[in-house]
Amino acid sequence: MRVTDHLPLRVLLALTALLLPLGLTLTPPFAPRAAAAPDATPVRVMPLGDSITGSPGCWRALLWNRLLDAGHTDIDFVGTLPGQGCGVAYDGDNEGHGGELVTNLADQDLLPGRLAATRPDIVVMHFGTNDVWSSVSPDRILAAYTKLVSQMRAANPDTRLLVAQIIPMNPAGCTGCAQRVVDFNARIPGWAAETSTTRSPVTVVDQWTGFDTATDTYDGVHPGDAGNEKIAARWYPALADVLDQGVPGDPGDPGDPGDDATCTASFRAGSAWPGGYQAEVTVRNTSTVALTGWTVTVAPADGARLTQVWGGTLDSSADGTATVTDAGWNGALTPGASTSFGFIASTPATSGAPAATVGCTATATF
Repeated sequence: MRVTDHLPLRVLLALTALLLPLGLTLTPPFAPRAAAAPDATPVRVMPLGDSITGSPGCWRALLWNRLLDAGHTDIDFVGTLPGQGCGVAYDGDNEGHGGELVTNLADQDLLPGRLAATRPDIVVMHFGTNDVWSSVSPDRILAAYTKLVSQMRAANPDTRLLVAQIIPMNPAGCTGCAQRVVDFNARIPGWAAETSTTRSPVTVVDQWTGFDTATDTYDGVHPGDAGNEKIAARWYPALADVLDQGVPGDPGDPGDPGDDATCTASFRAGSAWPGGYQAEVTVRNTSTVALTGWTVTVAPADGARLTQVWGGTLDSSADGTATVTDAGWNGALTPGASTSFGFIASTPATSGAPAATVGCTATATF
């Protein structure tokens, strides 16, 4: 999806250029604000999503400056994409990829590399608009959400996630989009309640209520100036609350000698038969340090249970979630290296296609 720059912001810059030679400046709240002063350990916040977040996603500029005005100067917006300019000074780094489907991000395991490069403490996620537009089912989108959360927690077990009930959508040529957004948003609170943990809470932020596609977007999908103001206003109290609580376990900046050891796990189904299937899990070192060991959690879908593992040591819990630790010989992984283990799972007669949610934690000697 594509968002063009906003005329009022360009006018603001032009007016500033005319006034400066005369020794005049714009007075607050219209004057561009400076970025936050550097802090030894800033809290890293990743805005994650599609073009509503990143192209240019000027709600991020409004949110950034609102946080600074409230005294939150110890923040760092992070992402592999730079800001595109919104007429005010702000930290524009983000992970808003135009046109991206959250299901593609999860299916292609694209997030771990982005996490390794940016190491966020807090993720602010407005994601799924392209999936809804493409008639992807809420079940598939939420399964993608779950996988992304697992990958976030594998990279940083203390990750805080703010997830949006996405803004309304009513584009020309998609008569069903508006209702599909309603149906999807209705599922998010229940998913969040099941996914949230004390250590890594998931907070739902309602970006849908009170947002009008007729006045707050310029094409039925992408926010205009009024829409950006509303989005920033909804994110602000939730993000400020997390910042006020403090973020424990800050893992340090990427590339620091004290970097935590991190890894990712990806599931691949093999052959299946009535009552069971075979699968493989690949473990990859996504940190800048060598691993001395790893542990993978495997939560099979549809009541399946792991019965046999090779290339690892199996420990199962009562709810069916399995913990697999390295076998010793495959625990040491240099940065970027990978290994794998296989398993056999038994399945009920009513189970669907083989599937599992996997997560990885790693150890290293510093």
